[in-house]
Amino acid sequence: MSLPSINPATGEVLGTLETWSAEQVEQALAAAGTAARAWAATPLAARCQVVARAAQVLRDRREELARTMTLEMGKRVTEARAEVDKCAWVCEHYAEHGPAYLEPEVVASDAGRSYVAFQPLGAVLAVMPWNFPLWQVFRFAAPALVAGNVGLLKHASNVPRCALEIERVFRTAGAPEGVFTTLMIRASAVAPVIADPRVRAVTLTGSDPAGRQVAAEAGRALKKTVLELGGSDPFVVLEDADLDLAAEQGLLSRFLNAGQSCIAAKRFILVETIAEAFLERFRDRVEQLRPGDPLDESTTLAPLARHDLREELHEQVKDSVAAGARVLCGGEPLPGPGAFYAATILDAVRPGMRAYEEELFGPVAVVLRARNESEALRLANDTPFGLGAAVFSGDTARGERFALQMEAGAAFVNGMVKSDPRLPFGGIKLSGYGRELGREGIREFVNIKTVWMR
Repeated sequence: MSLPSINPATGEVLGTLETWSAEQVEQALAAAGTAARAWAATPLAARCQVVARAAQVLRDRREELARTMTLEMGKRVTEARAEVDKCAWVCEHYAEHGPAYLEPEVVASDAGRSYVAFQPLGAVLAVMPWNFPLWQVFRFAAPALVAGNVGLLKHASNVPRCALEIERVFRTAGAPEGVFTTLMIRASAVAPVIADPRVRAVTLTGSDPAGRQVAAEAGRALKKTVLELGGSDPFVVLEDADLDLAAEQGLLSRFLNAGQSCIAAKRFILVETIAEAFLERFRDRVEQLRPGDPLDESTTLAPLARHDLREELHEQVKDSVAAGARVLCGGEPLPGPGAFYAATILDAVRPGMRAYEEELFGPVAVVLRARNESEALRLANDTPFGLGAAVFSGDTARGERFALQMEAGAAFVNGMVKSDPRLPFGGIKLSGYGRELGREGIREFVNIKTVWMR
């Protein structure tokens, strides 16, 4: 079988890569098992040097890597460059701060001396999505490698060239053979890898059905998992908000990456008294988005990553409109060979509609209207997901009180939800469990070992 690389902006087949045989997978697992022991024994400072060099490789190859992402996944080249920069940042962050995060912690007990040590587990399998082809991987790999683990990557099947480029970055940075390996396999071949005793833990970013499946396979093998799954993030605008700020941040949060982000603003919850004023500002900005070649820096709306994803999104929109939702703009696939969808605002969305109940993964903003702050909070939490959440208010203390009541792994006041290497990232409810990034992220895949001495 092959893994085709297709440009979603044109439909052009960029090339195909062959999937691996069982023998090739075994060779990779054997190499990872051997490398895990040697890498764990490598001094922490030397591991940090490799990850720091990976940051430099990323910066040196910024244009080339950005172009690869744009051609294969479809994101705007300006966003692709920013993604490469962020990958370099996370590598630099853990190269600098990893030693402090992993420093043994002395704890008073009945021992003469007792402390907690943080030691690597071994090979960690990462099952990663296509929407941020480099960032999703580096945010796992940088802390995992600094901690002394080795990485095995099963990337999304529609970004095989990006997957190989990531391995190349680490090899160029000086990572020994087996420390980071891209497995050229399809989803159907993941379960045996999870079950293999040389794999000690699994992390997945993706949909909640994929998370359930990976968690079940890992559970059968009694292996630690971290899951970052879907989101239906609320974007709440209270009556005292700066509406221009909220509209600008809402535009960026919803339409960045053509709306294909787990932490994008999915549900715009507007207090009724300012709803029309906000929508006037927001709609003006949305209607100025222009689809086009994502390699053209003047393009402001990228295609979706695949045609089937566009079709699924349009079905969600059509079903919601049939149930009473109102299209303020957009609402249709765009003509041409690419997987473009018009920038869309759906108003008058209510419970029972697909746009209310499901995650819409694309350039569609869903508008819910609330009578007051109390109802806005109820609507914000009326979702099975709990990844990110944002609230806008002219009173920061009020916004903070509201943020603390929103059911999410991250809550932002007067700003769009985003990930940051310095802060833990992850969700609750159907958005998964565990954390990436920050101190908490590097400690997910370590043996938190108690050492007690008389």
